Amino acid sequence: MVGRDDELRRLRRLLDGSEPSIAMLGGEPGIGKSRLVQELFTGLPETVPVLDGQADPGTLSRPFEVLLDAIDSCHRSTELDPELLVVVTDASRSMIDRIQAGLEIVRLLTTPGPSVVVFEDLHWADSESVALFERIADLPGSRLLIGTYRPDEVTRRHPLADLLTRLERRYMVTNVRLERLNLAETSRFLKSVTGRPPAYRTALSLHNRTGGNPFFLEELIKANGDEDLDTLCDRPLPWNVAEALRRQLDDLDPTEKRIVEAAAVLGRKVPFDLLAAVTSHSEPELIDALRDLVRRGLMVETGDDEFSFRHALTREALVDEMLARQRRRLHELALETLLSTGSKDYALVAHHARGAGRYLDMVEAARRGLATYLAMGSPYQALQLAEMGLDELPDDVELLACGARAAWLAGLLDDAQELGRRWLAAAGTRGERADALRLLVRLSWEIGSSGSMQERAAELRAEIEPLDDGPAKAHAYAAIAQAYMLHDDTERAIEWADKAITLGEELGLPGVWLAGKVEKGSALVNFAAGVDDGIKLLNEAAQEAEQAGEWLLAARSLNNLYNLLPGGPADWAAALERMRTFAERAGFESLAVAAYFQGRARLAVQEGNLGGALAELESARRRDRGLLRTRNGIDYHGVFFAGLLLEAGELDRADTVIRGMAEATDTYTMLTQTSVPGLQFHLVARRGQTEQARELLRAVLDAVRVTGVTGRDFAHDIISAGLVGGLGVEELRPVAAAIDDPFFDDAWRWLADAQIAEAAGDHAGALAGYRRAVAEPSMLLPATKGSGHVGAARCLLALGDLDAARQHVRTAEPLLARWSGWRVAELSALRGRLGLGTPVAGDQALTPREREVAVLLAEGLTNAELARRLYISPRTAAVHVSNILSKLNLESRTQIAAWVKAGS
Repeated sequence: MVGRDDELRRLRRLLDGSEPSIAMLGGEPGIGKSRLVQELFTGLPETVPVLDGQADPGTLSRPFEVLLDAIDSCHRSTELDPELLVVVTDASRSMIDRIQAGLEIVRLLTTPGPSVVVFEDLHWADSESVALFERIADLPGSRLLIGTYRPDEVTRRHPLADLLTRLERRYMVTNVRLERLNLAETSRFLKSVTGRPPAYRTALSLHNRTGGNPFFLEELIKANGDEDLDTLCDRPLPWNVAEALRRQLDDLDPTEKRIVEAAAVLGRKVPFDLLAAVTSHSEPELIDALRDLVRRGLMVETGDDEFSFRHALTREALVDEMLARQRRRLHELALETLLSTGSKDYALVAHHARGAGRYLDMVEAARRGLATYLAMGSPYQALQLAEMGLDELPDDVELLACGARAAWLAGLLDDAQELGRRWLAAAGTRGERADALRLLVRLSWEIGSSGSMQERAAELRAEIEPLDDGPAKAHAYAAIAQAYMLHDDTERAIEWADKAITLGEELGLPGVWLAGKVEKGSALVNFAAGVDDGIKLLNEAAQEAEQAGEWLLAARSLNNLYNLLPGGPADWAAALERMRTFAERAGFESLAVAAYFQGRARLAVQEGNLGGALAELESARRRDRGLLRTRNGIDYHGVFFAGLLLEAGELDRADTVIRGMAEATDTYTMLTQTSVPGLQFHLVARRGQTEQARELLRAVLDAVRVTGVTGRDFAHDIISAGLVGGLGVEELRPVAAAIDDPFFDDAWRWLADAQIAEAAGDHAGALAGYRRAVAEPSMLLPATKGSGHVGAARCLLALGDLDAARQHVRTAEPLLARWSGWRVAELSALRGRLGLGTPVAGDQALTPREREVAVLLAEGLTNAELARRLYISPRTAAVHVSNILSKLNLESRTQIAAWVKAGS
C-alpha cells in the first residue's frame, strides 16, 4: 500500500461523518482502486456493515448484477426477506418496483450505524445497477457510497457518463483520482515487496518500464521469483501481462497496426516527422491514425509533435512479438532519416544505430552526445550514451572518463567508482591517470571513506610529481586542495589551493583557478580568523564562475557560502535559489535536489520554524528517495530529519528513520559513528527507557573519544534528553566536557554547562551560564536560545525572582512561536508556574472554519475546490488560507499540510 496515504485518509474522513457521503474513485486498470477499497475495509470495526459489488465485462446485459454480487459479499444477507430478492430479479416487474426493492435491501443491510457500499468497475455495470447507485445516495443514514471506474472507458453514451454529471450537480461528491506511482514511490514499492531498497538504476528502469503502474510492477516481481531484483529489468514480460497488453490491438485495422509497430520500435518518445518518414504515410493520414490511437487510450501526445505509448509495457510487448529483421529494418529507416536531416538528438541516433547493427555510427553518436548532454546538465543521458559506446569499446579512455564523470554528477556513486577504476586502469599516460585519480579522490569522500580519500590524494601527488606545469598538474592541485579542505586540514588546503590558483592563472585555465578559490574560501571559513576572507573569496568565486559558465563551481561556492552572508535569511534564501539554478545547469543532482532542500530546511530552523523545516525535508525525501542517494554511508537527510522529528516529539516517525539509517549503515563513518547512536540515545531517553539510554550513552561517549566529533547542538541535545530520561548529573557531565570547538561552540558550551549546573542544584551558577549563552550576539539558533531563556527563568523562579523570570519567559515566547515539541512544552509548564497562563497559538488560534479549511488544504484542494466544497466564494477561500498562514507563521500550503499531518 504505497503512495495512497492521502487518498485513504480522505475516504476514512468521509466515513467519520454523520451524513451520507459519496466518493468516486477513478483510475486506469491496475492502478490500485480495488486495493485502496480493501485497505479501507481492513481498518473498519467488525460492526460496520460492508456491501461490495463487482461489475464484470459480461454483466452489462444482466440487470442489478452489481447489487446481487454485493449482497453475496455481506454476512447479513441471510437475514433478508427472500421476497425482496425475488422482486429485484423478476423481469416481469416494473423497473420502479425492482429499484425500490433494491434500495430496501441496501437499507436493511447497512443500518443502523455507519456503513460502506461499494460498486466496483461501474464502467462495466448494467444500466439498472448504475441507476440504483444514484438512488442509494438518497437513503438517509451515515453511509459512505463508493463507486470505482476507469475514466478512459466511459464514453459519452455510457450510462455512467450521465451519472457522474448528475451526482456532481445533486450531491457533494469527493472525486479521488489515482495516479501512477512516481519514481520515489516505485522505489518504496519495490522495497516493501522485496525487503531491501533497490538500486536507483533498477528503480528507474522498472519505473520507465511499467510507467509506475502497481499491477504491472507486482506481476513482474512475481514472475521474477527469488531472482535478484536487478535482473528484473531485462527479463521478458510474464505471459499474462503481455497477452493483456496485446489484446488492446485486436480491433486495430492493418494501417493502424503498422503505425503502432513502427512507433514501438522508434522508442519511448516518438517524433511525428520520424514516424511519418518510417511509415511513408502522409501527414493527414498519420494525424487521423494517431488521433484514433489516442482516443482509444493506446497512445498519448506527450508534447508538440511527440507521442508515446500510454503504457510502456505495451511497446515492449509489441517489440517482443516482431521479427528481428522487421525491427532491424525499422531501425535502419529511422537512422537514415536522422542522419540525412542532421539530427542533433544523439541519443536517438545511437539507439537506432545499435538497433540497425551499425556500431561505428553508434559510437560516433555516443562521442558527440556525451559532450552535448554534459554541457546541458543531463548527466544521466550522458551516462547511458557512454555505456552504449563502452559496450563496443570497453577500454576507450574518453568514454570511460565521460561516463565516470556523468555517473558522479547524477549521484550514481557505485557506477562512478566502477567506471573511474576502469578509467584509471585503461589510462595510458600520467596525465590521464591523474585525471582519473582526481575524480576518485572526490568519490572516496562522497561514499564516506576519508581514509580512502587520503590514499587516493597521495597517489595523485605521486602521479603528478614528474609532470611539467601543464593542465593535468594544475587540475590535480585543485583536487588535492579539495581533499585537504574536506578533511579539515586547513593549512594544507590553503597551500595547495594557492598552487592551483597560481598555475591556473598562468595557464589561462579558469576552471582551475576558480576551483582553487572555492577550496581556499571553503577552508578559510572554518576558523575564526579566516571567516571574512573566506566569505569574500567564495563570493568572488561564485560571481566569476557564473560569468565563465563554470556552473558546478558556482553552485559549490554558493552552497558553502549562502548562510554566511551578512544580509540574513532573505539573502540566504536568494543565494540558495541561485545555487540550485547553477547546480541544475551543471547537472549536479546532489546539490540541485538533496542539498537544496536541506538548505531550505536549515534556513527554516534558523528562523525558528520547525514545521517549515520538516515540510522542506519531507519534500526533499519525496523527490530524492527514488534516487536512494546516500552520503557518508547513510540516508542524506536522515540525521537532520530524525533530529527534527525528535524535536517535534514525533518519536515513532523518528524511530523509523533511525532504524533505517542503522540498518543501511554497514561501516560507520565519523558522522554516523556519533550521530546515529546519539539519535538512538535521544529516542530511548525521551521514551523513559533509562537503562537502555545508559548503555547508549556509553556508546556515544566511546564514539566521541574515537572520532573527536562533538560540540554545538550535539551535547545540548544529549544532555536535554538524558535529564528527561532519568540519567544522573555525573553520568551526563562528560558530555559537556567533550565540547571541543574553541570558536563556534562557546555559547553551546555555556548552555551545556548551565544545564548540568541546574540539574546539580546550582541555580545561581546555572543562571549565569544561561544568560551568557543567550546574550547577544549569540551563535545559538532561535529555538535553542528560547530554551536558554526558559532555563534562566527556571533558575530565577528557584531563586525567588519572579519578575525577572517572567521577563525571560516573554523573551522566549517569540523565539519558540513557530516551534513545537518538548521545548514548547517546557515553556508552557513554566508559564503556568509563573501565573502567565497559556498564550493562544497554533490550532487554538484558528477559528473552526479555518481549521476545516486547513484539513481540506492537506488533501491538496485548490482555492476553487475549497470554495465548491464549503459553498463559499474563491476570494473568501483565499482569505481563509491567508489567515491560516499568518496565524500559524507558515509560508506555504505544503507547510499547512505538514502542520495538519503532524497534529492529526
